[in-house]
Amino acid sequence: MHDLIFVSMEDWDEIWRRNQFLASKFAQRFPENRILFVGLTRDFSHDLRTGKIFKQRQRASFVPDFPNILLTNPPKLLPNSIPLCRLFNDWMFRSHVRRASRRLGLNAPILWLNPHSAVHMVGRMDERAVIYDVTDDWTHFQQKKAVTCLTREQDRDLAARADTVIVCSHALLETRREYSKRIELIPNGVDVEHYSSVTERPHDGRWKTPVFGYTGSVHPQRVDVELVCALAQAFPYGSVVLVGPNMLDQAAHARLADLSNVHLVGAIPYAQIPDTMTQFDVCIVPHVESAFTESLNPIKLWEYLASGKPIVSTNVAGFRDYPQHVEIASGDEFVRACERVLEAAKDEAKASQKCEARRHEASGHSWESRLDDVLKVVRAISERNEP
Repeated sequence: MHDLIFVSMEDWDEIWRRNQFLASKFAQRFPENRILFVGLTRDFSHDLRTGKIFKQRQRASFVPDFPNILLTNPPKLLPNSIPLCRLFNDWMFRSHVRRASRRLGLNAPILWLNPHSAVHMVGRMDERAVIYDVTDDWTHFQQKKAVTCLTREQDRDLAARADTVIVCSHALLETRREYSKRIELIPNGVDVEHYSSVTERPHDGRWKTPVFGYTGSVHPQRVDVELVCALAQAFPYGSVVLVGPNMLDQAAHARLADLSNVHLVGAIPYAQIPDTMTQFDVCIVPHVESAFTESLNPIKLWEYLASGKPIVSTNVAGFRDYPQHVEIASGDEFVRACERVLEAAKDEAKASQKCEARRHEASGHSWESRLDDVLKVVRAISERNEP
């Protein structure tokens, strides 16, 4: 197997995402190979503007338990909003990654790119091949028009230049197929064993029951705040618990804060997620139904299934593919669906059968099996690119 330069849209931290799962599984399976994991840039221009220029900087370091993964964060000196400044920042980014690659002793690595903005690296890193891993359709994300135009340009360019494009959802497969040389669908996965104890412990009283729990980014383009409010108001004696990074604007945050039974827990480490989910009576997905959420294959789909807990979701990609395990409902029907799964849970025998069926489904979608699919792509690329 080959070394990797893994350019991520997130830092390596305690909140694990697709990049960390795949990189860690690769590192475990191929301990003789090395991975340079490139996280977010150290944005000096932003820190200068916000008065954070003297904050502590994270130095390059190896990941505990993974001595063949080196973490690094390239510098960014100028604002990207100015085209010439962005070109300079890109040059600095590449120079930093090249130095880190030499330090790690990488030899003709595979260049794995998650951000569309990393298109400037293609053909400039002495790479063996390029994989573009698309996990969200940022061309449908609501942002400034100029940013959207640049995103579309970078995304299309990178998809066309990559040796293989990997996508996590059917929507991405359809929208990227037209301008990709080769494209593969590899959804997200789950570490089933990590969630094996979720249903084995009783409520500990931290939240009033029934508990409707959500894990994931609490972002206005993902979470339907009004739907969350409707659920909280329908169960004033229960709790709605939102676990994950809180990215709501001030108005949305205030709207939820007015409801005493809505709990914005914030981000917690991946290791603590199962313990938190033991308190959920129902796992909920109150996602906005949009072109952006249609592009997703949420990791929470597989984690919810692995927990064995009942699931209620709006009509969004991923969840709708498993109607035998997930109650699909939108609008006012969402609350009624939550009521139905609570009522159904009173039949302990049937509830236990459904729990096992969900877990069995999850067992077929492990991160190990996803890595197997990735390795097939890597080997095919290597064979095509062999001199």
